[in-house]
Amino acid sequence: MDKLELKKKIIDACIKTLEHSAQTVRDTIDELIQTASDYEGDHDMFDPFKEEMMKKKDLQVEQLQKYIDDINLVKKADPSKISEKVEFGAIVITDKQKMFISAALGKIQIDNDTYYVISTQVPVFKAMKDLKEGESFTINNNKFVIKDIF
Repeated sequence: MDKLELKKKIIDACIKTLEHSAQTVRDTIDELIQTASDYEGDHDMFDPFKEEMMKKKDLQVEQLQKYIDDINLVKKADPSKISEKVEFGAIVITDKQKMFISAALGKIQIDNDTYYVISTQVPVFKAMKDLKEGESFTINNNKFVIKDIF
């Protein structure tokens, strides 16, 4: 598979994962609203149970917004661009691991390979920012050599 095809596949997998998580949160919000509506207790709008359900709903709404923001961030990565340095949207292959720089998503599997989807806010990105193929960086006493960037 060529680099651009792989990059598009990674971006699509990230978006799919985030959209699935966002849908799960939407379903949880719907359940919380339904539970609060079905509650037969005190009909006072300040009822402790309903208040608790609304607090839980508000937390889920915040989580949903984070997923939406992350989806929009990943969509900003250009699948048709081959990066020549470590930057947002780049796929970075080191001697120890493979990374995609976009949103903080953790591990994803693509064609039996593991990619770590990291944000530009994490220390490992800051340690390798603007480096090029063949250069190295050290983080937590571990030396990484950049084997490829695209």
